[in-house]
Amino acid sequence: MNILQSIRSFVSTVDAGSIAGGAKLLGVSAAAVSQNIARLEQYLGVRLLHRTTRSLALTERGALYFDHVRQLERDLERARQLVAGPRQAPAGRLRVASTAAFARHVLAPMLPALRQQYPQLEIELLCTDRVVQHAQESVDVSLRIEAQLEDGLVARCIAQVPFVVCAAPEYLARCGLPKHPDELKYHDCLLLRYPVDGRLLRWNFVRDGVRFQPQLSQAMVSDDVDALATMAAAGGGITRLAAFVVQPYLQRGQLQALFVPDGSDATQPAVEPLRLFFCVADRRDFTPKVRAFMAHLLERLPPEWRVAEPDVLPISAPTSV
Repeated sequence: MNILQSIRSFVSTVDAGSIAGGAKLLGVSAAAVSQNIARLEQYLGVRLLHRTTRSLALTERGALYFDHVRQLERDLERARQLVAGPRQAPAGRLRVASTAAFARHVLAPMLPALRQQYPQLEIELLCTDRVVQHAQESVDVSLRIEAQLEDGLVARCIAQVPFVVCAAPEYLARCGLPKHPDELKYHDCLLLRYPVDGRLLRWNFVRDGVRFQPQLSQAMVSDDVDALATMAAAGGGITRLAAFVVQPYLQRGQLQALFVPDGSDATQPAVEPLRLFFCVADRRDFTPKVRAFMAHLLERLPPEWRVAEPDVLPISAPTSV
């Protein structure tokens, strides 16, 4: 029995959720994958999977075994790519996790071009606002906001996305135009409830390099940024969202940006940007496919979002927004 081949069949089947899906990932027949898993179970003397015609689930011992061999399979693939060197074209499965809004508005439109450039890549995009576990979920790279950084990650800030405080012209005509963030307490504010921990995200401004949070009058709340943009465009009030969410509304004239610095007053409050990080679990995870994805992403970010290229640094402590 080829033990490594059997382990790969097992890991791919669990990742894909079915034997047919695991076979597709490996480029072999479903019968071959099924036989490999059966041989592995016979070799170990335990049943790893509960299999029916409609479902597949790990047994208790199967889950324990999977947690250990998945990291082994990742290490073997990483070693293969490192030995192959930079001349090898990026290939294999690339699993990317991203905050849902950034994935929807920025990543999804640009990934097809990456796949066309590197047809041997199989790309999987996880759109989620929860913090993913790279090793346990076979994630190659995650894109996170600053509040999601945690111990053990290796992260690089790749963008500072402008936050835009905005409202519909109809609302501003009805309720007036706030000239300073301190006036927001007199307006209907549409707030985002962070879907992971349920907290309301505050609106940060910067004046003379000092961050401050004005008092807000809470009118409506949602855990979805697109819903907030729709509410604001319908005249529901003032909201603060990332530029990639509201840009289409601004271009159509459905929303109007507020507190836009004119450069004449250095003490004028500015909206604090959203810092976005490119994260891997280990420096060794910068394999050819990950580097190709990072280069593709950086090339397509708007110039005004880009930051200077710092060294890739390990995160030793979580940082809050």
